[in-house]
Amino acid sequence: MTETVLRRDLRLLLRCAPLALVPPLLLASTFPGEYRVPLGYWSLSLAAALLMVVGARWPVPVSVAVSALAIPLFTADAWGVAGLVPYLGAVACAEAVMRTHSRWQVALVTGCWAAAVLIDLWFGYSDFWRPATALESIAYIGLPLLLGLYLRAQSDLAEKFRLEAVAAESRRAAAELHTRTAERSAMARELHDLVAHHIASILLRIEVARHVLADPDPRVVAVLDDVHDTAADALADIRRLLVALRDPTLGGVALVESDAVPLELAAAVDRARAAGFDIDADISADPGDLDAIGRLTLLRVVQESLTNVMKHADRTAPVELAVTHRDGGIAVRVRSAGRAAAAPGHGIVGMRERVDLVGGVLNVGPTEDGWTVEAWLPGIRVEVSR
Repeated sequence: MTETVLRRDLRLLLRCAPLALVPPLLLASTFPGEYRVPLGYWSLSLAAALLMVVGARWPVPVSVAVSALAIPLFTADAWGVAGLVPYLGAVACAEAVMRTHSRWQVALVTGCWAAAVLIDLWFGYSDFWRPATALESIAYIGLPLLLGLYLRAQSDLAEKFRLEAVAAESRRAAAELHTRTAERSAMARELHDLVAHHIASILLRIEVARHVLADPDPRVVAVLDDVHDTAADALADIRRLLVALRDPTLGGVALVESDAVPLELAAAVDRARAAGFDIDADISADPGDLDAIGRLTLLRVVQESLTNVMKHADRTAPVELAVTHRDGGIAVRVRSAGRAAAAPGHGIVGMRERVDLVGGVLNVGPTEDGWTVEAWLPGIRVEVSR
């Protein structure tokens, strides 16, 4: 922050430098009794210095105006260092060339400054057409032009390096995020393989014990039920953790409430309709029959399916969306007519991983007249008895 303020103050100081230097130059050329800078020369010189203050905002108009003011300053009877004031036009010309990439603007400011220089040389020399005058003209006109072009090239090069540095930093951040995501996915797979499998085995053994015991003691049944419910809750907690590990951006919404799911589904349908699609939606299933991960999976499957519809489907054909109960779980069907979608991408891969995580089934593929996504997510009771 301090460095930025210092740079801004330095630029302002340099911008006001002509206004601070012009009066001393004019005073240095004043000799009482011999020569006094005319009032008109003072006025034109201070006007040119004031214009230089706003040169950064309006470089081309300022350059043209300062070059125009240089003409009467050149033709005036100036003496000593006061004769340097008209050359503010060269500074303004160089700055305008540096700040613009328009060829016609470069030609305009260069032409205006060239006109001022040629008028000065015309009135300053009786033999205008001599070779020395030509060389002097080329120097006075060419040097500001070349300086402006050089400074512009340096500025463009610095901007190019800055953009390359920003792009490199973005690539580094993306690579770091990819590495972290890969580590989270690896941790999720390890957790699922090492823990979830054993808990599922515990649930299965409890179910077997319930059927094997003949006329069991009610206290034993209560203990088995308690162990079964605890193991089922632990399995659900592990799956919640798996979602957070596999996709850290979902950590805040993994435990989506059942009351919020219908609203989010309706919002997804409204977005597709706003994009110009005719959606025939039948959302009759109760998301409360799913656990938190199942509800989130249901929401993401519908959202991703409608996103693919908006990307690939024909807007003139209706789209069918059904979220219904089936076989103790919830079935999702999204069918879009028209041309088929492109080859499965990361969205479909992600849907398949989510559905597999909750023990569901996903079928995605083209049909004769479009594209269909079908998913089935097990309900809480079906999931616990697995």
